[in-house]
Amino acid sequence: MRDEDKILRKLGFMKRCVIYLNSVDADSTGLEDNYELRSAVERNFQLAIESAIDIGEIIISREGFERPEVYRSVFLILGKHGILPEEFAECFAQAAGFRNILVHMYEEVDIDILHMFLAERLEDFDEFARHIARYLNGES
Repeated sequence: MRDEDKILRKLGFMKRCVIYLNSVDADSTGLEDNYELRSAVERNFQLAIESAIDIGEIIISREGFERPEVYRSVFLILGKHGILPEEFAECFAQAAGFRNILVHMYEEVDIDILHMFLAERLEDFDEFARHIARYLNGES
């Protein structure tokens, strides 16, 4: 499978996760009270972030950029090389830290941070996808 096809497949999967996350009312108390809802939100965030990381790693490998040592570096490297705007890359790199909490410290996920990501950070995935689409179209 070509790199472009892998990237497009992962973008589609990421979009599916974000569509689900957008369907959740970030202001509701359901996350505190509903274990299944909270689990689904956490898992969809994890998968959306991992999709973005995978996309970044494909581009880094394809372009021969320096190898990231940690997940947040994936986005910083893309920013350094103009695939993402540097300011956005810095901001989006926080998602990698959130992913690490979801995966490794899942019993400590702060409900306020989960609400914040739902209410304020979902658009970051759309922006990321727009920059990747520009890259694929040779506009970076």
